[in-house]
Amino acid sequence: MFWSCEPSSKRDDFPERAKIALRDLGNKLLLAHKDSTSRVMPVLRLSPTKYELSFQSHLAFDPGVLAAEVRSSFKNSNLPKQYRVEVMQCSDGEVAYSYEVKRLIEKSIIACRGRVVPENCYKIQVDFLQQESLASTNPLLFYGLVLMVLIFLIFIFASRYYAYRRSDLTGNATSIGSFRFYPEENKLVKEAEEISLSKKECELLAILIAHPNQIVKREVLTKKVWEDNGVIVGRSLDTYISKLRKKLKDDDSIKITNVHGVGYKLELT
Repeated sequence: MFWSCEPSSKRDDFPERAKIALRDLGNKLLLAHKDSTSRVMPVLRLSPTKYELSFQSHLAFDPGVLAAEVRSSFKNSNLPKQYRVEVMQCSDGEVAYSYEVKRLIEKSIIACRGRVVPENCYKIQVDFLQQESLASTNPLLFYGLVLMVLIFLIFIFASRYYAYRRSDLTGNATSIGSFRFYPEENKLVKEAEEISLSKKECELLAILIAHPNQIVKREVLTKKVWEDNGVIVGRSLDTYISKLRKKLKDDDSIKITNVHGVGYKLELT
């Protein structure tokens, strides 16, 4: 395998290779007819995919030999593997013999093998049914498309993975206004911002969220957050409530109100 440093215009030489292959085919057919002196006439390009081969003199040929020589010449020139061959009489343009080759062998149509087509003036027209692959005609474009497909697949995979992770995380979260509360991770999330909570802030908020718009007595909050740990500090509850208020202040729909002498209430509007 090698890389060519020639410009793409020089590599795009399909018409030239097709003409060389057809001239090679013409020479082989004349030699098979035991004719080493007649000339192969210039190959004509009838359309972007269709070419015509003609001879100076008459010839006869075996369809099986024709098919084998066509395959050999096209293979040596790296031409497309799907094509239609028509042998036409010079006098009236009638098709004396034709066959078609497709990529799948069972779909190829090659008839009359072994029956020699009588000597006459013939023109052979070849129509390539399959253009050259994108990789051979323009490697940069081919690899560019491959890269784009890979990027697209990676994007799809990443999007689905992100959606899965997001749903996995939000499955353990509770909505509070514009915040998402993650008690197991001790944090609040507002859009892309994460707000860390201390363990006691998290425990207090979890109790208040469990009783929205209801008064939770000071004794209940103190007992559940501090007494179980064996330590109670007189103003600790008020201090942590104040910290929670500051962290929730960006959302006006959330308020932690103090019911004097009774407890606190999480008000959600």
